[in-house]
Amino acid sequence: MSSLRQNSGRVVVIGGGIAGLATALRLAPLPTTLIAKAALGTEASTPWAQGGIAAAIGKDDAPALHLADTLAAGAGLCDPAVAKRVADAAASCIGDLIAWGTVFDRAGTGELALGLEAAHSRRRIVHAGGDSTGRVVAEALARAARASPAIDIVEDARITDLVLGEDAVAGVVAERRGQMTCLPARAVVLATGGVGGLYAHTTNPLGSTGSGIALAARAGAILRDMEFVQFHPTAIAVGEDPMPLASEAVRGEGAILINARGERFMEGVPGRELAPRDVVARAIFQQTVAGNEVYLDARSIGEDFLTRFPSVSAFCRRAGLDPVTQPIPVRPAAHYHMGGVAVDQSGRSSVPGLWACGEVAATGLHGANRLASNSLMEALAYARWIAEDISGREAAKAGIAVLPPSAAATRIDTDLASHARIRRLMSAAVGVIRDHAGLVAASSELEALAFAAPRLSLNADLALVGFLIARAACERTESRGGHFRRDYPAPSALQARSRSFSLADVQMHKAKFQSKPLLARSA
Repeated sequence: MSSLRQNSGRVVVIGGGIAGLATALRLAPLPTTLIAKAALGTEASTPWAQGGIAAAIGKDDAPALHLADTLAAGAGLCDPAVAKRVADAAASCIGDLIAWGTVFDRAGTGELALGLEAAHSRRRIVHAGGDSTGRVVAEALARAARASPAIDIVEDARITDLVLGEDAVAGVVAERRGQMTCLPARAVVLATGGVGGLYAHTTNPLGSTGSGIALAARAGAILRDMEFVQFHPTAIAVGEDPMPLASEAVRGEGAILINARGERFMEGVPGRELAPRDVVARAIFQQTVAGNEVYLDARSIGEDFLTRFPSVSAFCRRAGLDPVTQPIPVRPAAHYHMGGVAVDQSGRSSVPGLWACGEVAATGLHGANRLASNSLMEALAYARWIAEDISGREAAKAGIAVLPPSAAATRIDTDLASHARIRRLMSAAVGVIRDHAGLVAASSELEALAFAAPRLSLNADLALVGFLIARAACERTESRGGHFRRDYPAPSALQARSRSFSLADVQMHKAKFQSKPLLARSA
């Protein structure tokens, strides 16, 4: 289906990745409209996920061990109650995916095949299609959603505003094929993905620019831990944009990192190539800054590489590389955002009527550094809890009398030069390694773009999200997880907490940015 049904009893889910699809499926038989900005499977990050899904289902594993690994990776900022709840739910979530038609890889015994990834103490990564897990899962969920009579799927539509009623979000404004439509809703769920497209080097779809964060921020929602961006260490550096990914599972199966001189520079680091992602990313970044190209050497895997990692093999062949006989050039790239819209254990934001699921949400699971393959599991678990929460609430009364001011216009454009400028700025100043001078300069430039651009220009939202990340990064005067400050290279016990703020907080303290802390709330 593809119509924008104006029915106030429907739930609107924004996003066509695993978070949006699973939420819509969980909401059934409640009438739901799933809105995706492109054809399902073409813009979401889910189909690009190679690593897999973490679940403690092995005979030598347990949810308590998964929890311990998650907390260790999160560098002191995970919410233990959330992490435990997700770890406990993992096995049943895998069962849900199988029920929805996902075909996972199996061992010779018929049991699910389990892989190992960085910072996991056990083999607990469930895969589908080798390194094509995200694509296989997304296709299965899309088939199930299209077959559900309760779900109306609208593709190629952009949400420009959340509509606020007297005391809650009451709908959305959508632009589709040049037409603006105000769509009432009993509840709105953001499942819009991450922020990787804000960076010049990213493994995410270029449309992953934090659109849901911008919508929520402008509606007054509280945001959390915006400074924590995870940079995947081994994006394949062959000139593609976005960059193809060499899954962490490749290192899990024995690949090593070497520089142009053939030196294994991770040799003396605890965990070596399977150290936490932030550690590996910084080590590679420092090699490149010093003028040394870095390579992922998977030659020890041999001919098996082609069948075990078909996606990576295809990327390499496209670039004229043979991973069986040649090392693969790699560099860090923006991959996952641990921060986002602050939500509770039911996925509710601080704005009534608004929920958030997946990478757009900050649940407290990931802390300062996401444990590999925890993201798809988080989306599945929260899809369940969000659907239960919405289904258990009475629908609000209909009635949207006036469109937001911006909805009266139809001009939605993007200045490509400004977009490229934002991406370069984010990578240079708000990237793998940061410092005060760079963050202040970036904040000033991004702020000007965010509030000077026309409201319906996509660049306004891009710049706003970049501005919020830069401001939060400037406020955290320590290094922790995915946030590393050259001028504050050590963690601070005094700052071992999540930080939350709203757009109103930013505007309130704008004039005093360099002398007064912005992030007054803590969680």
